[in-house]
Amino acid sequence: MGRRRKKARGRSVAPLLRIAVGAGLIGAVTCGLRAEAQEKRPTARELVATIQEHIGVPWNSQTVDTFKAGNPETRVTGVAVTMMATLDVLQRAAARGENLVITHEPTFYNHLDRPEGMDENDAVWKEKRDFIEKNGMVVWRFHDHWHLRKPDGILAGMVKSLGWEKYQSGENPHLFTVPEIMLEKLAADVAKRLDTPVLRVVGNPAMKVTKLGLSPGSAGFERETHALEMENVEVLLVGETREWETVEYVADAVTERKRKALIVIGHVPSEQAGMEECARWMKTFVKDVLIEFVATRQPFWTPAERTVRH
Repeated sequence: MGRRRKKARGRSVAPLLRIAVGAGLIGAVTCGLRAEAQEKRPTARELVATIQEHIGVPWNSQTVDTFKAGNPETRVTGVAVTMMATLDVLQRAAARGENLVITHEPTFYNHLDRPEGMDENDAVWKEKRDFIEKNGMVVWRFHDHWHLRKPDGILAGMVKSLGWEKYQSGENPHLFTVPEIMLEKLAADVAKRLDTPVLRVVGNPAMKVTKLGLSPGSAGFERETHALEMENVEVLLVGETREWETVEYVADAVTERKRKALIVIGHVPSEQAGMEECARWMKTFVKDVLIEFVATRQPFWTPAERTVRH
């Protein structure tokens, strides 16, 4: 009797051992496949090289389009394409497992990502750098060459978002002739299409206009005023501008009863759709990693907006 029980136990243990061994082999194979998949993922440097191959314009050595943080040899688990790599954007990207952030604008508060006059131990700057390092993230800027692309990648995305493709000039892509519309209604339509309630206007709200100029981002006084001097520009739409330069110029033009107006959209919303376009473009040739557009949130709010929401 005792021998039969021992044999029965032996027979029952054998399948369990086979299952355990099988499970171990499957686990080992799975781990091996994961490791192999990880090895096949491009590094941040390799992915950027692929972008350089597809951009369609010569790559300039003098450019801000460089790595700003992290190790370029890091293997990419996911790509977050954004307008501005704010801490909020970085946190959302990290939560999704995206460790390469491609940003259009600076990460560290000035054009060269080296804030002048700021100590490296500044609490805000340091916490942002620490977050990037702790989460093994890499930040690369894509500004100059995305603008140099034909057509300009930012402008193309913005025109698409505004729905102005059929109104665009064939000679100058920054100029548009739209059906007659009052300035006030034009501003409201732009705010709605770009999902930005924080928009400011200089000019007569009732002025009827058809001729527009679009200058995303920050072009500066000289280029902005040259655009406003053109007969085929009644309204210039900009991202941001100095209030004691272009804003004052347009205010004086309005006082002089000239048919001129200025719409200040805000830097982020004036270019954001251009980086969404960038994410779409990258997906046409980058197939081995996830690419996602991560919108930069509007940093401004108005008391009127808060009143409406509450």
